[in-house]
Order: sequence, then structure tokens, then C-alpha cells
Amino acid sequence: MNGLALRVPQPGRVELQPFSDDSPWRDDLIEGPALASAISPGTELAWAYSRQDPQQPPSGTGYAMVFRVARAGLDSGFVAGETAFAMVGHQSVVRCSGRAAYRVPVGVDPVDAALARLAGVSWSTLTTTAARPPARVAVSGLGIVGNLAAQLFAACGYQVLACDPVAGRRQHLVHHPVTLCERLPLGDPDWCDQTALVVECSGHEAAVLDACRLVRRGGEVVLVGVPWQRRTDVPAFDVLHAVFHRYVHLRSGWEWEVPTEPTDFRPGAIRTHIVTAMAWLASGRLSAAGIARRADPRDCDAVYRELAQRQGGALTAVFDWTRLAESR
Repeated sequence: MNGLALRVPQPGRVELQPFSDDSPWRDDLIEGPALASAISPGTELAWAYSRQDPQQPPSGTGYAMVFRVARAGLDSGFVAGETAFAMVGHQSVVRCSGRAAYRVPVGVDPVDAALARLAGVSWSTLTTTAARPPARVAVSGLGIVGNLAAQLFAACGYQVLACDPVAGRRQHLVHHPVTLCERLPLGDPDWCDQTALVVECSGHEAAVLDACRLVRRGGEVVLVGVPWQRRTDVPAFDVLHAVFHRYVHLRSGWEWEVPTEPTDFRPGAIRTHIVTAMAWLASGRLSAAGIARRADPRDCDAVYRELAQRQGGALTAVFDWTRLAESR
């Protein structure tokens, strides 16, 4: 199997390079051309794009791919012609185990299906939180993951407050049933001491402290955003003081806290979250309108640079791999 894949040869540089997979074919495999792959800006920019060791060989990036099944093994569970989702990198052709792939519902746009992976990040928090609708939930940080988190909790009947200091990010949610503000409103009696859950998606220390001061006693603060770097001099004492005296349940928002596949006696599963997000994006219960732009994989370096510099109005980009085939 030969194709093209995105590689990071050095910090701040992304290239479309040839790759090959000479592994033997098995009956549990599926293979086919890429349709769409979504960029996860937080992870990809902070890890692969910015922190790649120049002494290491070029690394791949990405984990939200939608492709058309052109070849399916007898034991794969798929047939040729179906559309599948898999957590593989940005590349023009995909080969993976059918057990690791998710069937995309008929009629779902491949771009929406790829973005469903990012909606799934906060879905694990929705599954595990003690807060139940119509409780008040605040989402702090409105990048692509925070945007979809605010939509998700609102769609499930929660009263949602969505916060980000960047006006353009708030603008993406003006037509959704959420309350918008620049930062968590510590002086607002409607939300301070009344909020059951803060979904912290920024990874910013000051936002975490504000979240611990906002939630009601015994409320939850879930750290979905990764603290990739230190941004403030907020003392640990201030966070610990708020957690102890307000009885805050401060915990990780690690999405893999739930199992990959549905199991007995445990709520939720990664597969269930992503497949349901696909259906909700297709039906309009969640909306991808304006939050992601379609991009040509050949423009990958400019796309990542724009995201790193926060240029343009979209929160992320989805590579449209069909453009490569159209240009031949």
C-alpha cells in the first residue's frame, strides 16, 4: 500500500510525504482512500507540530480519519463501498483492523464524521459526571473541543455557560442555547455557587482556579484541556484552598476513562460516543457550521501555521483528501 501522509520533519514544519505499508494482508483488515481527516489543534500543535525533536525522524500526526472501504477482509465486519472512521493519522490511503474502525452512518458528511472524534473528547465527562439536567454547567475555553462540549451539554438539557476571552470564539456559539461571557463570572449569583460542573477546556491555570471558586459546594471541575505549558504564577495553595474549603471534586477529563467498546455495568463507551456524535452532527443536534474549514492536504504547512497563529475564523481545519484525486 502506497500513499501520501503528513509528516513533521522539524518543529513548525508540516509536509506531505510519500509513505508505504508493506505489511501482509489479513482477513480482519479494511483498506481504502481517505475522504476527510480533522486536525485536533490542542494535541497536534502542542505535541507533534511544536515539540517534535529535530534529531528524530519525521513523525506523523492526527487521529480522526474518515475513508471509503475499497477492500474488506472476510473477517473485518465491513464490505466494500462503506464509509468508515478510524483513529489513524492524516494520510491519503488507510489500512486498519475492522475492529478498530467505526461504521459511518449513511448520509453523514465525511467532514462531520471526522469532527465527531473531537466531540467525543468531552462526551466522556458527560458520561461520568454526577451533574444531571437541568443543572448549570460552565465550559471554559471555546476552542474546537470546548465549542463542541458546550453544544453537547446544551443538547442534553443542561443550562450552559460558555466562556472564552476571545470574542471570535464566542461568536461561533451565538446561535446556540448557551450563555456567553469572557470569563467565569465569579460575581454573578446566578452562576457562582450554583454551577454543578465546570468543563475546563483551556488548560490555563487561572481558569482552573476560577472554576474551583465558581462551582457550588461539592461540585465538579473536570480538566479536559491539557496544561501543555505553564502560563501563570498561580500558587498551588490557591487551588488547594478552594478545593478543600469548597469540597470541590477536581479531576482529570481523560476521555479514555470509559472503555473503548460497550461493556456490562459501565456507562458509555468511546465507540458509542463517536458514532452518536456523527448522527447528531448529521441531524443538526450538534452543528459544525463555521467551526472548521475544508483544506487541501497539499496546503498542510500553511494550515497548521494559521492554526498556530490563530488566524482565520475557524477553530480547526479538516483535510479534504478527495482534492488529491480530483487534481490527477
